[in-house]
Amino acid sequence: MPKAILVFDIDGVVRNVGGSYRRAIMDTVEHYTQGAYRPSSGDIDQIKAEGIWNNDWKLSQEMAERYWEGKGKSRAELGLDYDEIIEFFQVKYRGPESAPFTGYIKDEPLLMSPAYLKKLTAANLAWGFFSGATRGSAGFVLEKRLGLSEPLLVAMGEAADKPEPAGLFQVSEKLAEGVAGLPVIYAGDTVADMHTINNAKAQQPEGRWYAVGVLPPHVQETEARAEAYIAVLKKAGADVVVANIEELNEEMVDWLVNS
Repeated sequence: MPKAILVFDIDGVVRNVGGSYRRAIMDTVEHYTQGAYRPSSGDIDQIKAEGIWNNDWKLSQEMAERYWEGKGKSRAELGLDYDEIIEFFQVKYRGPESAPFTGYIKDEPLLMSPAYLKKLTAANLAWGFFSGATRGSAGFVLEKRLGLSEPLLVAMGEAADKPEPAGLFQVSEKLAEGVAGLPVIYAGDTVADMHTINNAKAQQPEGRWYAVGVLPPHVQETEARAEAYIAVLKKAGADVVVANIEELNEEMVDWLVNS
């Protein structure tokens, strides 16, 4: 029986998406505002702080539509096609259908090592993944980059979008293998991730739920920006915030579940 269950988000936790997903968001918003507006990383952080924009395709559409609303155009007048937005985004991020995984995804730096996961297993800590990324994208980083064999993963479309905790429940229940009362720690880098734990507590108050905030690399460029992001995550419900996921080790798990 494991001592605890660790569930990881992927973007900003397992891989650095500052030059991939975020770059694709910027490209997409710029394209659908006819080159008039390219959001900054801070702009993206600001809208993600609303806690409901876990889907980057929808976020890209929302940012473009907000820009045009500011210019006096209605959303109905714009008539942006969501499927076209997805296609444009995916070509940038994933690459064209004829050459998958040749887009920005191929250059994502890893933030987690296979050795770290082996240490968790050796410490009798069960682990899995719940992400808003597509299964193809998430599977690429977990299997091709990290070298994991059939990792436990709930991806986009396999459960309700965060902050709904259905995917978190799916992963934790499989890892618990019928054992009740195990502490569950969810690690993510956004407000939506922290709200996912809040909602888990509300829906399953008998459970032991803990939220670990992870600082994505792009906010660590200055101390002031990092401190501001830490405050945002803690306000959203983080029990603790780490600069790198591998700080969440056996000792920190023991401290979290026993404090």
